[in-house]
Amino acid sequence: MSAKRDYYEVLGVSKNSTPDEIKFQYRKMALKFHPDKNKSPDATEHFKEISEAYAVLSDSEKRKLYDAYGHSGVDGKYSTEDIFQGSKDNFEDIFGGGFDSVFESIFGRGGGFRFGGFDFGGSGRARGSDIMYETALTLEEALKGKQEEIELPRLINCENCNGSGCTPGTSMRTCSVCNGQGQVRTSRSSGFSTFVTVQPCNTCRGQGKIIERPCSKCKGVGKQKATRKFSFEIPPGVEDGEYRIQDEGELIPNGMSGDLIVRIRVKPHDKFKRDGADIFYDAHISMTDATLGRTIMAETLEGAEKLDVESGSQPNTIIKLKGKGLPRQSGRGRGDEYVRLVVDIPTKLDKHQRKLLEELKDSFNRNQ
Repeated sequence: MSAKRDYYEVLGVSKNSTPDEIKFQYRKMALKFHPDKNKSPDATEHFKEISEAYAVLSDSEKRKLYDAYGHSGVDGKYSTEDIFQGSKDNFEDIFGGGFDSVFESIFGRGGGFRFGGFDFGGSGRARGSDIMYETALTLEEALKGKQEEIELPRLINCENCNGSGCTPGTSMRTCSVCNGQGQVRTSRSSGFSTFVTVQPCNTCRGQGKIIERPCSKCKGVGKQKATRKFSFEIPPGVEDGEYRIQDEGELIPNGMSGDLIVRIRVKPHDKFKRDGADIFYDAHISMTDATLGRTIMAETLEGAEKLDVESGSQPNTIIKLKGKGLPRQSGRGRGDEYVRLVVDIPTKLDKHQRKLLEELKDSFNRNQ
């Protein structure tokens, strides 16, 4: 359950779309959200998102991996820079050779940055995608907290090729173009100066080695999907929202783990309403109990509790039960329960009841 959106959804195309259709749709969206033209606050993030999607879907090899394994397949084999550098020709075809400016718009100038499912800090290490997990709690579970055990997706070495990506019995060969360096240097002389450009090797996609016979199970990725069990504590008094658990997201080779984002929803209760740490409860009493007073049993999250109703209590009177709410997220005590008295007026009376009420009314009128 990755926090990153599906690349096809991002571009608004189907999985059966042709390269030309994907290119046309990206060009239309890129012109709309390019930060140089669109000054809205979220334009840059939209531009980054659609550019990452296009970088993957415009490259036949990356698109094949993405279709087979989703984000994990691509993230597990390429760094973010590899993804974009490998699609340089596609970008330049759209932007007329301005790849460097596009690349700069995406990555910025120096320092750390975050883009898509990756973070790049000063170390330059790629960061895996965050994983989203959703759960729903009852109000009683929110009162006490809960130990949650879940299964999270992860990538492990392919069992068929032991992570090599090659058909068993074969091995990768060193790329003859870059001699295993993964980079190609190009020199260009101008007057008395020589300019050297270093780019990822297009032949081996910056890997330095080439798989001639990919593993039939993992298609040359060297990884396969698996799950792992993970448990964590949901604290007492938790409210609706998203909570981040660091370093428990997806891990990519030679990179850092993403985070686990837990989205919690507390289910509506059939008896109680909630406002932060306080809860509200309606106690129904008869008009005679409201008039004469009595002790009733009021529901709380921890069972029924005696509540004294004073004589002459009016409808909608509020009685506070101190400390009977939920634990405060700040850790300082508990909220309160507010009991509202709902006085039930009978809709049907027998002759005896009506006679008694008539006598009571006459008595009140005589005393006024």
